Amino acid sequence: MDKYGLIGFPLGHSFSISYFNEKFKSENIDAEYVNFEIPTIETLPEILASNSELKGLNVTIPYKEKVISYLDDMSEEAREIGAVNVIRVTHKGGKTHLKGFNSDVIGFTRSIEPMLECIHKKALILGTGGASKAIDFGLRSLGLETLFVSRRNEKKGAISYDAVTPDIIREYNVIVNCTPLGMYPNVNSCPKIPYEAMDSNTILYDLIYNPDETLFMRKGAEHGATTKNGVEMLLLQAFASWEFWNGKE
Repeated sequence: MDKYGLIGFPLGHSFSISYFNEKFKSENIDAEYVNFEIPTIETLPEILASNSELKGLNVTIPYKEKVISYLDDMSEEAREIGAVNVIRVTHKGGKTHLKGFNSDVIGFTRSIEPMLECIHKKALILGTGGASKAIDFGLRSLGLETLFVSRRNEKKGAISYDAVTPDIIREYNVIVNCTPLGMYPNVNSCPKIPYEAMDSNTILYDLIYNPDETLFMRKGAEHGATTKNGVEMLLLQAFASWEFWNGKE
């Protein structure tokens, strides 16, 4: 039986395990999907060595950047983004070969593109982790100018949350939350930005999908913003993961 899985820490919020195991069952695919909840990325070689039937992995927080040093090859897009969330595992001549891909950018761009209108020219990206790199790549590929918002003031190419003024909210009217703020069970938290400056021209996109409506989304909606959570992006990136594992590129 083929095996696929997810590496990250923690994995209590994982969507992938139920999605893929249901897919395998409904399509009569002889495979299983398991969670590898590892507190350190250094455990990856051990997982590979003890799971010879492994054909593919998804990668989530906090390893989308750290995993790169373990790879033998990367897709051009993943290399440009600087983050990997899909690994194709192949076994040749007793050796294990790992190739990294990024399906986050595919899922995100296909999900947000129908929401964009000519008034949407600039975007704020909240957070600077591995997911935010794919979001930045995706937004720029759709023709938007981007600006990161970071808790760490020294981060190059980013501004602090204190610097996000009402004028910036009106200018950068696409706002994507790439932080875990508001994720279950901490549903009463949200990024500290001036929601009162939002209006019907504002798009708030939250990568979080549990809960369905985060406090970030709700506070924006109260001022007329259009909101969307990360469920569709997850589904789209899962489709892309399966294609990457099975030989695309």
